[in-house]
Amino acid sequence: MRPLVFAGNWKMNVGPVEAREYLRAFFAAGEIPHERSVWFFPPALTIEAVAQGIASHRNVLVGAQDIYWEPKGAFTGAISAPLAKQAGARLTLIGHSERRHVFGETDEQTGKKVTAAIAADLQPVLCVGETLAQREAGETLSVVTRQLEAALGGRDGKSRVTIAYEPVWAIGTGRNATPKDAADVHAAIRAWLKDRAVSAAPFVILYGGSVNLKNAAELLAERELDGVLVGGASLEGRGWAQLVRTAVT
Repeated sequence: MRPLVFAGNWKMNVGPVEAREYLRAFFAAGEIPHERSVWFFPPALTIEAVAQGIASHRNVLVGAQDIYWEPKGAFTGAISAPLAKQAGARLTLIGHSERRHVFGETDEQTGKKVTAAIAADLQPVLCVGETLAQREAGETLSVVTRQLEAALGGRDGKSRVTIAYEPVWAIGTGRNATPKDAADVHAAIRAWLKDRAVSAAPFVILYGGSVNLKNAAELLAERELDGVLVGGASLEGRGWAQLVRTAVT
């Protein structure tokens, strides 16, 4: 098996009590295959419960779904990178399409959040992707590279950053990019990152957009995809355990 990352974004689901039962079901399927890593992104209130539940298992990390760029202060309802780390987070999503399109997060703000994550020693997982209108207008690569430049442009190359390509039109809709479509965008992202020496570490680029048990193997057969970022299909422990063990040629 080649190394793959399976990231589950629970969004506004699964509280601490539910998470403990979820993890019991997930780990009942056995240890994670050696070449695979599993990243959980639970709600902020659940981070600590997940961190405790995965502590004795290899290749499993927990992250925050979002952070604010200030380390502390009068920002009611926000969670800072240091607070997320104190709860057990080792990663954080940044710029998820729902943060951009539901909450109005700007490209500039994603850059501030990447900076804050790196300062707190959290690994940023930067989400980029186009809307359906932008795709139909042939603007996919210009949108994605604009989002990359805003968040990562000008960095010194010493920071480890993961990218998640998630076409907005494919998230929670049952539609997804074809494996070749996804691979083409991943290749363009990889070229952009390499050209700018954004990260000294090998680039990990995930695909997100209505990934499930039926299409995961076909998507991951494309070697440009280093893993998947999954929403709805990650919400049930046994089903997620099965998806993580998907056979990929």
